[in-house]
Amino acid sequence: MTDNYRGAVLMTFSMAAFVLNDTFMKLALGSVPLFQAMTLRGLLTTALVAALCLAYGVLRVSLSRRDWTYVALRAFSEAGAAVFFLTALANMPIANLIAILQLLPLTVALGGFVFFGEAIGWRRSLAISVGFVGMILIVQPEANGFDINTTYALISVGFVTLRDLITRRMSKSVPSLFVTLTASFSVLALAAGLSLFQTWEPVSNEVSAYIGLAALIVSLGYLLSVMVMRVGDMAHVAFFRYTGLLWALLLGAFVFDEWPEPLVLLGAGLIVGAGAFTMWRERVVKARSATP
Repeated sequence: MTDNYRGAVLMTFSMAAFVLNDTFMKLALGSVPLFQAMTLRGLLTTALVAALCLAYGVLRVSLSRRDWTYVALRAFSEAGAAVFFLTALANMPIANLIAILQLLPLTVALGGFVFFGEAIGWRRSLAISVGFVGMILIVQPEANGFDINTTYALISVGFVTLRDLITRRMSKSVPSLFVTLTASFSVLALAAGLSLFQTWEPVSNEVSAYIGLAALIVSLGYLLSVMVMRVGDMAHVAFFRYTGLLWALLLGAFVFDEWPEPLVLLGAGLIVGAGAFTMWRERVVKARSATP
């Protein structure tokens, strides 16, 4: 098994873990308030990620002030993304939501151009435009504007874009698992604070199982995502992020009896195609710039 093949397998299972986490959280949110569910999952997830950090020896780190600032900003963006994503997840089909998230390679490329002056040629600009056309097909805005849950989904994309842009500015010496721990703790802290304004509901054994499985599986997803960074060529492996959409389609159909409309599937195809082209083009440009 080559490193690229191993990386592709790890990325595929990482995406499966994250979508399974979303599935269990969606099931739990039918019975308990959002911030209660986030707090309970956050307690378990933070404990599990802390155990992983201890096992890998990255529970204590020495970072520069610049990196600490980036870690804090990334944790803030992670918490914001979690709140808006799960709010949308509770009220819209999981496949539609995951399809909207496939905009990320495009929004990150656009954000790099706007905030950091990173060059994007006409080809990638065209791909970004095609991707946003796909997004319009998915959300299908009516005359009175976007549905509120679609708006929450797009806000979560904005927060995740900010998170990824900040991650690109961090030093390579910052351990990925430590960053994950700070993000998990920030989500827990925000959810626990907001849960004080909600009435907590009794948690049945079934809902407890959903939340416990979500915490366990999302921790596995974090571990797999860290392992992915250590094997293979990321330009090759990154494409397999799109398998998350396939998992969402399957789980949406079998668990929630949801299947996207043809326009949604067409929009998702446009986004995936545009994102894949953007990643390929970025790889080509970097290869050319590295060649004397």
